[in-house]
Amino acid sequence: MSRYVVWVEFDIDPEKFAAFMPLMETNAKASFNDEVGCQQFDLLRPADKPNAVALYEIYDDKAAFDVHLKSPHFLKFAEATKDMIVARRISTFHLD
Repeated sequence: MSRYVVWVEFDIDPEKFAAFMPLMETNAKASFNDEVGCQQFDLLRPADKPNAVALYEIYDDKAAFDVHLKSPHFLKFAEATKDMIVARRISTFHLD
């Protein structure tokens, strides 16, 4: 069975970046530590974009990712950061 990979790129309002990062770190840790279907959750800072963040996430399958999107920690993160995010790009892949 192939795993489900999610790549997310965020552009964050420069004035809100310092507030965004602890929320993102908390969400990433909870996703990896608490979600059975989350195999990997990496938080990356692009070298050439100071107010950007990228996520590399691997789940057992799409169903596990769907569980992530409904988890209390993700919903809390989404609500808390909705006015901090300038742009979001999401790509999904299958990893065999």
